[in-house]
Amino acid sequence: MSDILRKLGLEGEILGGFDGQWVGSGPPLDVITPCDGTKIGTVRQVTEDEYDRIVARAHAAFLEWRRVPAPRRGEVVRLLGMKLRELKAELGALVTLEMGKILAEGQGEVQEMIDICDFACGLSRQLYGLTMHSERPRHRMYEQWHPLGVVGIISAFNFPVAVWSWNAAIAAVCGDSSLWKPASKTPLTAVAVTRIAQQVCESAGVNPAIFSLVIGRGSTVGEKLLHDRRVPLVSATGSCQVGAHVAEVVGRRFGRTILELGGNNAIIVTPSANLDLATRAILFGAVGTAGQRCTSTRRIIAHAAICDELVQRLRRAYESVPIGDPRLPGTLMGPLVTLGAVEDMQRAIVRLKEEGGQVLYGGEKLSGPQYPGGHYVRPCIAAAKNEYRIVQEETFAPILYILTYGRADSSPAAAVDELDEALAQHNDVPQGLSSAIFSQNLLETERFLSAMGSDCGIANVNIGTSGAEIGGAFGGEKETGGGRESGSDAWKAYMRRQTNTINWSTELPLAQGIKFGD
Repeated sequence: MSDILRKLGLEGEILGGFDGQWVGSGPPLDVITPCDGTKIGTVRQVTEDEYDRIVARAHAAFLEWRRVPAPRRGEVVRLLGMKLRELKAELGALVTLEMGKILAEGQGEVQEMIDICDFACGLSRQLYGLTMHSERPRHRMYEQWHPLGVVGIISAFNFPVAVWSWNAAIAAVCGDSSLWKPASKTPLTAVAVTRIAQQVCESAGVNPAIFSLVIGRGSTVGEKLLHDRRVPLVSATGSCQVGAHVAEVVGRRFGRTILELGGNNAIIVTPSANLDLATRAILFGAVGTAGQRCTSTRRIIAHAAICDELVQRLRRAYESVPIGDPRLPGTLMGPLVTLGAVEDMQRAIVRLKEEGGQVLYGGEKLSGPQYPGGHYVRPCIAAAKNEYRIVQEETFAPILYILTYGRADSSPAAAVDELDEALAQHNDVPQGLSSAIFSQNLLETERFLSAMGSDCGIANVNIGTSGAEIGGAFGGEKETGGGRESGSDAWKAYMRRQTNTINWSTELPLAQGIKFGD
């Protein structure tokens, strides 16, 4: 552990604010690893006055940065990706240590950062506008995109570095500076990444305050960020409750938001499904990251004809999952991030039983020398109904609800018609992030992807709900917030659109043929 912290510059006093210089004279924040419950560091949070200075310098950096040609901005982001490659092993290990992801997931999260830097570098030469035909003679009309300003990034603990990069790399090539407020559970990874960005900027001869950092309490520093008119866009990842507050406060000052909030993601499994594929996808989606992804699989909607067999397969798969210290190579499921998260899971299971549900496997808290710190649980499979209140909520833990649709004795043709029943259950939750169907029937898969099908921002066929590729816009609908990050044309959210009309004639024709004056 000490070697990792040393290589990432996290020894001694760790300051939690960066605006080109490191500051932090606020209260100390102890960082606890869920791997064994021990303290791994302390960060000095920023005060409200320090926050104000950091934002002012981030804005000043934006005023310089927006004048830099976009391809040059892309080159700086490319260099950031190269530096992340050099430190991938150390930074991935820190993600594991601070958040509790297994080694492969920690490394994979850093790889996402590298990938988005590559994507953003190419994007820097593709910030395209449009030309339109004017209704007035000898006029040219077009639209262009300009940098927006300081982008506030509020990230969650479960992806302590990748979510920042999805926003910051795109914002940077768009000409924006960024102000990062990370989760209080994972501040060390934020400091480490900001130090890496600082080194890259200083080597490239640009103001490092384009990647600023504020670690502080949500009730003080967080609220100041939401109310701050110097921050025209706030991208927030978190719970639906947090997102509702962010949207209200930022919207009241006519600021913009990108909201990536809760998911209650379901997989429909039809009678024609390849159950080998479905079982593997469900296992990773429900157990990966100990069920602490916004895209984690929460609900299975299985046809009655194959539900029992699927549950048997899932039980066998769950029994084979090595649970323990995520720093060990053989571990596939690590701890929950806090003791509070463990308690939340236990309360959810109690509520499930009170509503009439049944635990089919697991769910208990694990103890013993191989599970130090009290953060470990056995993943849970439960029989439930979609209308249960606990099923309608997102519990950020490895609980998988099994729901059914259709009749066990349905004919193949009738089973296709019964898909509407599955879709009704699928869509009947407040959230709308990720979804999937496992089916070998074209009629079923196309219906699932149609306007009559999944109401989620992500809809997959024969792959699970968990994870996303950099090239596609990431985000969801309904109480998931409607935001989009990463690929496709998500870059437009980080810029302001401007429509331009140029009169290259010697007359002044007005729109719609209006005559005004001589």
